[in-house]
Formats: sequence, structure tokens, C-alpha cells
Amino acid sequence: MGFIGTGNQANGLLGGFLSQPDVQVVAVCDVNTGRRDAAKKRVDDANKNTDCIACNDFREIIKRKDIDAVCIATPDHWHAITTLAALNSGKDVYCEKPLTHNIHEAVEVMQAVEANKRVLQTGSMQRSMKEFRIACALVQNGVIGKISHVECAFGGPPRPSDSLPTEPTPPGLDWDLWNGPAPLRGYHKSLCPMTGFGSWRSFREYGTGGVGDWGAHHLDIAQWGLGMDASGPVEVIASANKSGCKLVYANGAYVEHKGGFGVHFFGTNGEVLVNRGKFVLVVDGKVVAQSGKYDGPGKLEPSTEPQRKTSTEAEVQKAERAYLADAKIQLYVSKNHISDFIECIKSRKKPVTSEIVGGHSAICCHLMNQSYYHNAGFKWDPAKCGFTGGTGDPKWLTRDYRSPWKV
Repeated sequence: MGFIGTGNQANGLLGGFLSQPDVQVVAVCDVNTGRRDAAKKRVDDANKNTDCIACNDFREIIKRKDIDAVCIATPDHWHAITTLAALNSGKDVYCEKPLTHNIHEAVEVMQAVEANKRVLQTGSMQRSMKEFRIACALVQNGVIGKISHVECAFGGPPRPSDSLPTEPTPPGLDWDLWNGPAPLRGYHKSLCPMTGFGSWRSFREYGTGGVGDWGAHHLDIAQWGLGMDASGPVEVIASANKSGCKLVYANGAYVEHKGGFGVHFFGTNGEVLVNRGKFVLVVDGKVVAQSGKYDGPGKLEPSTEPQRKTSTEAEVQKAERAYLADAKIQLYVSKNHISDFIECIKSRKKPVTSEIVGGHSAICCHLMNQSYYHNAGFKWDPAKCGFTGGTGDPKWLTRDYRSPWKV
């Protein structure tokens, strides 16, 4: 394997892959010399040699024939270009979420995986957490009846970086290559600090904001629960605020961006609420399982009642035993996101968050962001990935790419 991007997020991924018995990391790439050298040392220490290649330009990893797969943990604006290069060179790909920076890129990535017969895993690892799988299984198996809507809690859209002043570029950073396909602007440490997490995702040129951060996780779970992995909404309803946007599906159900539990499914017969380490199931007005605050239908105010001593694992298991013992609809079981990817490289099957899953979840994020950017609602064709009914603007599907980069 080769690693493209070796910042904070990649650190955790690198540890995960190094722990896999069938994986040998042989190359790392980053435009930040310090991060790159630290990743090389970590790999060399694990391999007990000094053979790991450390490079500045990801194309050095792409051209190597001895690399079977890559892990991509760059800022969002680089995801599609590096992913497409890897796929077209015959490599399998693990790419962080959101899978792409815009809708056009999502379509291109989905098509490239199919054309090259590659395996792609998107880093939406909530699908490898049991509480989310059981929540979606309950929804898909009709335990809470017909779904009317889903509420998802995450941050707002990104903003332009114009307000950031230019600072001296620190030594050891290839700032031009960091910008890549984005417009070349002056350096600012909040975009790309030499250590720690940067805030690049808050700016439109590079990231997709809170919508593409936690939204990529929670909208993905909403898509899973609604059974829309290979599809998406047919309409986007605008909100004048930086929350409140709605994605409307063909069956009348909608997903609303607002505060709350995390992912909250509302059905005619009950509710399912889920977040990391939190889970609530309500059926026929009765709380069947609870790990996390819940104070009645649709209410999430702090409770004055003492919380029961239990665990999320126990509450999830309780719901599973009560309602899914003979479930007709069985969802993909992944217990470890990285292991699932490795096993699918061997089997050539699609992993739990394949390009289809990751691509369509990313499109949901991008549709929501475009609605916020332009304060506009529009009609959408999820099969053709295009606007309909004379709404929207095809320019919103893509971006202007700085030469020589393009998708």
C-alpha cells in the first residue's frame, strides 16, 4: 500500500492498516516535509527497515507497479484527482469521506471504479459500527412503520477563503501543490498548519464544511436507512438559514438538516435515534431501548429523570433480539472498516461503503451545499445526476480547475 496524505486523519488510518497481517506499507506522500518524514519513520519502524519511500508528489506512488492499493487522506479538493489516478493505474482505493469535492467528480469516480474493475472503500466508517447498522435494519424492516422524515445534526456549509490574510509560507511545505486544482491563494496557517488539524474544510475552495464532514457520515446513514444507497433525493428545498435544508425523496420522505441526536428516523409507528455510542428505539409510544437522552416523541431537551445504568451495546442487542431475529432484510455486516476493505480486495466484492454508497452520499452533501450557496431549491434526477424541470444550474455540478489539474 501507499499513503497519499499523512496528516492527523491519516495517522489513525496508518495505524489501522499497519495492524493488518496482509498489508505492507511501502510508500508515503505528503506536501508537508515534517508529516511525510514522520510517516516514513513510523512505517520503517513497523517494517524494521528503512525501505519506505517518502515523496512530495502523489504521482510517484501512482506510477509504481508494486503498489496494489492506496489510502487517500488529503483535503477534499484532492480526493477525486488522486482517486481517479489510482483507479486508472489499476490500484484499489480507500478514500476518506466525503468521497469527492463536487457532484461531477462523484459521477466520474463511480464510473472509473466500474471501468477499471477496482475496489473502493469510502471512509464513512459509521457503517462498520453496530449501532448504526441495527438502527438502519430496524428502519428498513418496518419496525417503526413508514418513514415520514429523518433529522440529521451537523454543521453548516463552508465559506470562501477571501477573508484570510496571506502569511509567509513556512519552510518544508509545497504550498502550490497543496492548492493543486483549487485557485492559488496566499498561505494561511489555518488552512494548512505544519502540525495538528487545519480548518481547510471550512472554506469552499478546499472543503465541504460541516455538511461534508459530519454530514457525510449522518446523511450516509439516512440514505442507508431509507434504502437509497444507489439513488438519492428528487428535490431539494432551500432554507434561508445555514440549516433547515431538506432532501425530498420520491416516496415523500425527506431528510432535514437540523440539530438533535445525530440521526433521527421518524416513522408512523415509532422512532429510531442513533449516534456514535448512542441509541434509542421507540415503538408504539414505548421506549424499548435507550442509551442517550430522550424525552418523548421528537423531543431532545435535557431530561430531569436519572439515566438508567446500561450500555449502548446492551441496548442495541436488546432491540436486535426483540425485532430482528427473523428479519427479512439483512444489511451488510462489517465489524471493522479497514479489515472489510482488505477482505474485499481479496474477494473482489464491493465493501460496505463502496463507490456507489460513498458517491451517492457525497452527492447528498453537495446538493445541500449548493442549495445553501445559492439560496435555491431545485428538482433533481438521482439516476442521471442532473437538475430537472428547468431548475438549478449545470455549473453547480463542478468547479473551475487550476491547470494542469482537471476532472
